[in-house]
Amino acid sequence: MNSPVEPAAAEGLAAIVLAGGGARRLAGLDKPMIEVGGRTLLHGVLAAVGPADPVIVVGPERAGFPGVRWTREDPPGGGPVAALATGLECVPPGATEVAVLAGDLLGVTASTVRRLRAALGAGDGALLVDEDGRRQWLAGVWRPVALRAALPARPSGAALRRVLGGLSIVEVPALRGETFDVDTPADLDRARRGARADD
Repeated sequence: MNSPVEPAAAEGLAAIVLAGGGARRLAGLDKPMIEVGGRTLLHGVLAAVGPADPVIVVGPERAGFPGVRWTREDPPGGGPVAALATGLECVPPGATEVAVLAGDLLGVTASTVRRLRAALGAGDGALLVDEDGRRQWLAGVWRPVALRAALPARPSGAALRRVLGGLSIVEVPALRGETFDVDTPADLDRARRGARADD
């Protein structure tokens, strides 16, 4: 049964999920489509932003994701800033917040997105910060107007931390495992062992 407060909780929220990249350290595997615990990483991230409208995925289109708007950065492989710029083109003017997440995050949940939204306040963005104090640039909620103002004229190849680092950012300490992503075979083995342990 759907919660009657869920639609109101997502009012004004859009989502951009970055699901491109070559996954060179994983022998070219399509990282967002890797299965852990019976579902793909991308399915897990999309579940975290489920109430958002629209949900925009930047990357090659995959089957089995109804209700998602697909788009591709220009040029393909142009990096996360180019992907963000393309995703923002699909965010409607009425959206006051946009969740920006990597498509290979294993630990983000709907609760993560709610905490980030609650922390945003008057800031330009709210980001998860890992246990070492590192900002997770692809695990945040932002004001779309601030993102658009910060984007360079030529986003291809630019670094997110340099483009967005000057904005007003609220740091949100991550819960255990919340910033875990899958970059290497060791990461994947660890994730699958953890999923089996939870069964």
